[in-house]
Amino acid sequence: MIRSMFTAISSLNLHQKYLDVVANNLANANTTGFKASRVLFKDQFSQLMSPGSAPADTLGGTNPTQIGLGVGLGYVSGNFTQGTLQSTGRTMDLGVQGDGFFVYGKDAGRRYSREGSLNLDAQGYMVNMASGLRVQGWLAGANGVDTNGPVDDIQIANDKTLAKATETVVFGGNLSADTVTDGTGSVTSTMAVYDSLGALQSATVMFTRTAADPLVWDWEVVDPSTGLADPAFGVGDGTITFDSNGQVDATLTPNPVVNTPVQIPGSAGSANTELIDLTLNLSEMTMLTSGNSVTVTSQDGLPAGTVSDVYISPNDGNISLVYSNGMIEEVGQLALARFTNPAGLLGGEGTSFLAGLNSGEPEIGAASTGGRGLVASGYLEASNVDMAQEFTNMILAQRGFQASSRVITTSDEMLQELVNLKR
Repeated sequence: MIRSMFTAISSLNLHQKYLDVVANNLANANTTGFKASRVLFKDQFSQLMSPGSAPADTLGGTNPTQIGLGVGLGYVSGNFTQGTLQSTGRTMDLGVQGDGFFVYGKDAGRRYSREGSLNLDAQGYMVNMASGLRVQGWLAGANGVDTNGPVDDIQIANDKTLAKATETVVFGGNLSADTVTDGTGSVTSTMAVYDSLGALQSATVMFTRTAADPLVWDWEVVDPSTGLADPAFGVGDGTITFDSNGQVDATLTPNPVVNTPVQIPGSAGSANTELIDLTLNLSEMTMLTSGNSVTVTSQDGLPAGTVSDVYISPNDGNISLVYSNGMIEEVGQLALARFTNPAGLLGGEGTSFLAGLNSGEPEIGAASTGGRGLVASGYLEASNVDMAQEFTNMILAQRGFQASSRVITTSDEMLQELVNLKR
């Protein structure tokens, strides 16, 4: 009877722990990135009353007689199944689709978490909004992002200004086929381009129909006031040959109207010794019997722009700065960590984890490689707590506790009867 009471006490203690785990799971049902825990019971060692016997020639063997001494805690283990990804519409809210953890902090203070609500602090470091821990990754160098190097804090200068010098100017429109063919008929068009400082520069291109061949036009960068070539206003010239249908002759090899080099003066201090190196593409022009309408249809330069957004691309976790002029600059990439046995991780503060003795070493690398899963930009991973299962577990814990308490009550009544035998 005394043994039954102690057996029941072990069950009471364990079912209380069971309920503690259930309570913690339910308390974190809405905690972003939380991973539920589960409890496994195990039988305590048994007291051997009789070892049994082996079979003999004329007598069969007997089984051992053992009485269990209660129940013990097998383990409390995290459940690392995928939680639901909930859309937030914020590009710096991140979730992991598949295995993998975001990496926060350095060295002994390194943490791993599925919670990826990121922000930039006052110094430009990318940090977790809840804990302030700095997220780890790689910064872009001269040759882009090298994900084979060691990870480090990601610091972003979001007060930058960036411009793009014009590299290609595309002309379109029509050169009138009615233009005189004596070598004096000409048409001028002005193009506006950007230098490396984002300053707008203009140059004039003159198209002149040749006297030798009515299907050929000469073009040249000229002084707009005199119509004559002057290096102070730019350098560049060439010819355009049309076919009998008034279209640019595409049979010429190499075609002189595609990627023709031109130099235009730029601002003092701009790249290439204050010259803008660009190419003209004249392949979209025509020569038909209509008015002259030569104009620039496109150019790929951009004025100076400021950072308007920090964008983290889905899947690979590349970090880019988006500028007000439309430019996008890649500045880094987030790292993810994978563990051979995530159930061996130690719980840290918040929803973070630390590497444990049985978790294996963290395998840190780029997303979508090495089984590390994908980055879901604009999403946060919800808790994976199954409330229906937890309420069922609550009932099981309560009923197990009640049953064990009845055993103690019954044992007490039997002891009372034994004491009453003296009367």
